[in-house]
Amino acid sequence: MITLEKGGEIRLELWPADAPNHVKNFLDLARKGFYNGQRVHRVEPGFVAQFGDPQSKTLPMDDPRMGIGGPGYTIKAEFNKRPFDRGVLGMARSGHPDSAGSQVYVMLGPAHFLDGKYTAFGRVVSGMEVVDRIKVGDRIRSIAVTDR
Repeated sequence: MITLEKGGEIRLELWPADAPNHVKNFLDLARKGFYNGQRVHRVEPGFVAQFGDPQSKTLPMDDPRMGIGGPGYTIKAEFNKRPFDRGVLGMARSGHPDSAGSQVYVMLGPAHFLDGKYTAFGRVVSGMEVVDRIKVGDRIRSIAVTDR
């Protein structure tokens, strides 16, 4: 569950059968507290809200380096048949398919041009109204991992 500093909780369902390495990576980073204190660095209305750049903890939001940080490694793409509908979680990457690391986006609307080209690894099961209110600069208090 993602908890924002300004209030609000977002409960996720992850899809290990479709993207086992992406799910494991996200859970490992969350358990280590990697995302705690990070800010949402990208919001494209009707498209995505994105977080996962560790530089967002300290860099000014208008710094040109914002949005390029990661965990110091990349993971191999796990493209699957899950459509990028509203509420789906995807792993951001650069132009190379195997360049994902820690940056995650939540779909604010459907974007089927991403289907089969990016890794979908979960979805929001409650709190989409919280996601809809997210603004650039909103800070993540914590991501708690539960077995529910």
